[in-house]
Amino acid sequence: MNANAKWEESKIDQPMIVDKVMSDRRAKRGFTDAPVSLDVVKDILRAARYAPSSSNTQPWKCYILTGESRKRITTKAVENFRAGPDKLAPEYPFFPQPLHDPFISRFNLFRGQLGDAVGVPRSDKYGRLKDVERQFRFFEAPVGIIFTMDRGLEWASFICYGCFLQNVMLAAKARGLDTCAQQVWSLQHAMLREELGFPETDMVVAGMSLGWADNSLAENNMDNHKLAIEEFVTFLE
Repeated sequence: MNANAKWEESKIDQPMIVDKVMSDRRAKRGFTDAPVSLDVVKDILRAARYAPSSSNTQPWKCYILTGESRKRITTKAVENFRAGPDKLAPEYPFFPQPLHDPFISRFNLFRGQLGDAVGVPRSDKYGRLKDVERQFRFFEAPVGIIFTMDRGLEWASFICYGCFLQNVMLAAKARGLDTCAQQVWSLQHAMLREELGFPETDMVVAGMSLGWADNSLAENNMDNHKLAIEEFVTFLE
């Protein structure tokens, strides 16, 4: 096969490969204890840094937690949560209060499915608190990531940050790894600022669990409903 033919063939295969990585990516909420090489983490971030950002401002900053640092942070996070979950406030609102339709319907459907998967109905307040604790352990993933951003930036920079987070998750999936992006880590901003040493001028955007998913868990096999394109796209000629 000549070079031109190979190029034409690769152009056919590449969209299918990219599409599969996107469709196979799922938030995983339980991981094995298999280690992840720091070199692989570096490769993921080298790929993710090509995310688009407004005028190339690149607002992202990451703290990679493994080993003892991960253990220290997760221990303190769980202690904070147990001491008073109502005392923890995020750096930015996750949803408007109250959340309105159709978004509240999608939210409740997902939360109901997740509760069924982990065996914790929404009426079980104690069980729900214990389930949140799992988030503050990075769902036992060997790598935790904390993402921060200069708080002097405007909300538009969250669009750029979302592109970067998606790149991290897709680059991880392309390497056989799984992730879970976690806004909940914004609740721990005071502790994280003290432990990780970043300034008051930086805000906690999110955390992320990274590792090898334990796909024997029901919560890692949920079939989340995705909208058909006709439900969110208007075609104009």
